[in-house]
Amino acid sequence: MIFDTIRFLDRRSELRTDMEWLDREAAKSSSRFMILVDLKPAIHSDQERTKARIRWFPRQEIDELGLREHEFIFLGLDDQARAHYLIALSEHRARHVPDGPFALKPLVELRSLANQGVMSAEDLSLIAEARSLAAWHISHRCCGHCGGVTHIKDGGWRRRCWACGQQQYPQMDPVVIMLVHHDDKCLLACHKRFKDNFYSTLAGYLEPGEDIETAVKREVLEEVGLETTNVTYRGSQPWPYPHSLMIGCTAEAKSTDIKPAADEISDAIWVTRQELGKLLESGEEGALELPGDYSIANRLMRDFAA
Repeated sequence: MIFDTIRFLDRRSELRTDMEWLDREAAKSSSRFMILVDLKPAIHSDQERTKARIRWFPRQEIDELGLREHEFIFLGLDDQARAHYLIALSEHRARHVPDGPFALKPLVELRSLANQGVMSAEDLSLIAEARSLAAWHISHRCCGHCGGVTHIKDGGWRRRCWACGQQQYPQMDPVVIMLVHHDDKCLLACHKRFKDNFYSTLAGYLEPGEDIETAVKREVLEEVGLETTNVTYRGSQPWPYPHSLMIGCTAEAKSTDIKPAADEISDAIWVTRQELGKLLESGEEGALELPGDYSIANRLMRDFAA
């Protein structure tokens, strides 16, 4: 078993179309493989479960697990020119490897790893890349044009329909996420899909034909009935649930008259900059629960509180 952290993988997109090179590298003993089971990565962790890393499987273990013929997705090369691949399994397929799922455990959901703060940002980023790709492959096995079966191409970065030739590429769904403020207050909302005590910023998908500013203004108006101005871009974050790109913004509300949409928002409140700072640092029982520091929502809140 290999127990180290990859600082960076060069995706080397120009090599993805070279099937001979991909197959040759995958067969090398130096190549390594990440395994996802139902989108959960196999990991290493210490006995106290305070530290965790991706479990990279060498080629020999892949052969011993009976995964020699499984589809490999090329992730990139490390600084030692070792190729790294992804193998995405269903739970049903994982049951048929020697020793069953026990050979791959522990398997932990990415969101849990991020919440716990036990894994490096580099490993979390690699799992996010792998999870997004795996989720895309699961949902694009058939052609949206003719219904034919699609086949994996370009080391897992393209699918092609065998019947009509339609090409499909990994998708990213753009989502605006915005901290709405008015003077020295910002807006926090509890969405109906959240648990009762969890509050965050507002967010929503961009619609066709919209720019970022228009999407921010529309979403805020739809969700809490506020008109906004001075929309400002603050940063972005890939969000692999299943494959979104969060576009972080701030927006200034023209008033504080909140009218939450009954079908989406269960509660919305204004908090002062000082109150927000205390909430971010407190962690006290009974206090509002806010997004973890791995999330762009948390960064938007911290920027405002500061």
